[in-house]
Amino acid sequence: MNYQFKKYKYGLLDNGLDTKDINSGIKVLKSYQITMATHTRKFELEFAKKIGVKHALMVNSGSSANLLAIFASGNPLRKNRLKPGDEVLVPVLCWPTSVWPLIQFGLKPVFVDIDVLTLNVSLSKLIKKITKKTKAIFIINVLGISCDLHKIKKIAEKNNLIIFEDNCESLGSKIKNKYLGTFGDFSTFSFFYSHQITSGEGGMVACNNDKDYEILFSLRSHGWLGGVRFYPRNWKKFNYYAKKYPNLDPRYIFVNSGFNLRPTDIQAAIGFSQFKKLETFIKNRNFNRKLIIYEVENSLKWNYQFRFIKVPNNIRPSWMLLPIILDKKFKHKKKKFINYLESQGIETRPIISGSFNNQPAAKLYNLFQKNDVYKNAQEIEELGFIIGLHTNRMSKSKVKFLADRLLMIDEL
Repeated sequence: MNYQFKKYKYGLLDNGLDTKDINSGIKVLKSYQITMATHTRKFELEFAKKIGVKHALMVNSGSSANLLAIFASGNPLRKNRLKPGDEVLVPVLCWPTSVWPLIQFGLKPVFVDIDVLTLNVSLSKLIKKITKKTKAIFIINVLGISCDLHKIKKIAEKNNLIIFEDNCESLGSKIKNKYLGTFGDFSTFSFFYSHQITSGEGGMVACNNDKDYEILFSLRSHGWLGGVRFYPRNWKKFNYYAKKYPNLDPRYIFVNSGFNLRPTDIQAAIGFSQFKKLETFIKNRNFNRKLIIYEVENSLKWNYQFRFIKVPNNIRPSWMLLPIILDKKFKHKKKKFINYLESQGIETRPIISGSFNNQPAAKLYNLFQKNDVYKNAQEIEELGFIIGLHTNRMSKSKVKFLADRLLMIDEL
């Protein structure tokens, strides 16, 4: 059977990579040094410098960044570490790999409902879920905006909680002029294709603590001290272990458990090329979002058939995609409407994975009790969907094409 990807007139991302990005990858290929090396390190340093964190470590995906952060937080080398059985608060509107690292480490996720206006976790509901068993908060910044992370920080400090900040969907967003992805003890980022920047696959994990960085570094690559040629700050640790264990080959000393979550220099080169254009992408996506909303809301057919997500105060958004929430009277039409948009060449997705308690995998691992109710997340699952926001400014004809199809919902 011949399988082909569907070609959309309006996909989640349109020509996300340009010639410079591709040539950056080709240059690495032609160098024959394609594994993690100088391009990866350069990207890490520039990334950390721009967003304002002390350390950034590139990995092969945002999902791997979450895995690395969770396992680093519970590593024996960490003083204030998580232990199997500890409870971690996590929004119920989430991507699965915000949850699975918790399960894989033996932690207990405790799910929290969201704010229906912003899609981010409800602070009031989160506070009510904190108990003596709670040891961490896993925050997800949704599609380019966040809840009040300054308040989250205060809540965590008051209760001595570790903060994981999943910023995979919100690279470049700011709250009170401070980048999202700088509030957590560990913060994670994704460079998947439809995200703010892309390296095809790829991600980053960030922190400000030197010890946490050392743990992340070794866990990323087999628990190994290898790679010091590109990470000169690690020479001191390398020399310490080489002297302590003189019978071991100093090139192959393993100081921890670990995975293989390394990126390639090809990914890093493409990702860094994209990263240099992040601010342009942010401006273009914001421009396109305003253009689409203006075209829809100024149409003669506009009758508040759906709504767009409210931007919280003090947020400078870096939109990833465009969430749309149908009016409740169209709930019965949603499936038909989504099928119509797809038939017209408009690519759609659910908002993240919907309310995670409805997923078969959640039932497989008994993550929820029968009486658990997440009213807001359920509403978003039943009424919400997302479409693309492109990194190039849209033409008036494309905006009109999109708006006309969105406003067809009354006629279906």
